[in-house]
Amino acid sequence: MLIAFLIRDGRLEQTPLHVQDDAPIPPDLMQQIVWVDLNEPTEEEREWVEAQFGLELPEYREMNDLEPSARLYEDEDGLHLHSYFLSDQEEQPRNITVAFAVLGGRLFTLHEDDLSTFRLFRLRARRQIGLVKDVGDIILGLFEAKVEHIADKLEEIYSELEALSHRVLAETDSDMEDVLSGLAVQEDMNGKARLILLDTRRTLSFLLRYAIAGRGEDIREILRDVESLTSHTAFLFDKVNFLMDAAMGFINIEQNKIIKIFSIAAVVFLPPTLVASLYGMNFQHMPELEWEYGYPMAICLMILAGVAPYWFFKRKGWL
Repeated sequence: MLIAFLIRDGRLEQTPLHVQDDAPIPPDLMQQIVWVDLNEPTEEEREWVEAQFGLELPEYREMNDLEPSARLYEDEDGLHLHSYFLSDQEEQPRNITVAFAVLGGRLFTLHEDDLSTFRLFRLRARRQIGLVKDVGDIILGLFEAKVEHIADKLEEIYSELEALSHRVLAETDSDMEDVLSGLAVQEDMNGKARLILLDTRRTLSFLLRYAIAGRGEDIREILRDVESLTSHTAFLFDKVNFLMDAAMGFINIEQNKIIKIFSIAAVVFLPPTLVASLYGMNFQHMPELEWEYGYPMAICLMILAGVAPYWFFKRKGWL
């Protein structure tokens, strides 16, 4: 899907682009376009944009390169940024790479999913007069919206961890398997958020050094927010690890209780079993076999042999 954006009366206004090989974009519209957003474009749409605007869009495999030189660079064709954004449209959130290219005073963005960050920024830019004046405002506005989105996600993670903390530390009948599953989900989400923040800090530092002139203070303000949120992710990691250790400790305690019960049962029933085994032997000469009180004596001996270890453990405080 292709969407072009213009700035009119201080607001961001969108207009659809229709892919037609023989019909170029009208010159008056071409001059007004400041942003072209490509959301899961088809091969035909990619080729049409490249032909109309004279640029080369990166392939998805190139966008996912991890080397800084492949993600942040400036060449004769313009400025190129590849940055992670959180896609939470599906049940399982994931980080996707968004490619930014600035060429001829226009911004081109290429991504796979319809990102909530982009929708939020477009909504703001349509409603607030003067929020967007040029390409630099769009780029910084998108990164600011991304940081706010991550902040919201971190607040959700903290709320979920508080609920899980109550289940681990206060509720004695909690399903620890379910708790561990919830903790794993929150740790994974926190890891994704931390990766995005680290990538955003690197991207903004690049912009601060090489790119958007006159926006240093705005970039530094976003960087301060990124730094504070990065510290918060470290706190959340510690909280997750603490709850993980606590949950595993309670699981081990319950398992030890079960093993303790079986161990005591084995010790209690071992002496009576030994007595019963002795008198179950089929030797011809066993004095007690012909004794009138031999059977009651064997029963009492087995009971005594079972009660004695139990009494001993109880006296020692092991039960």
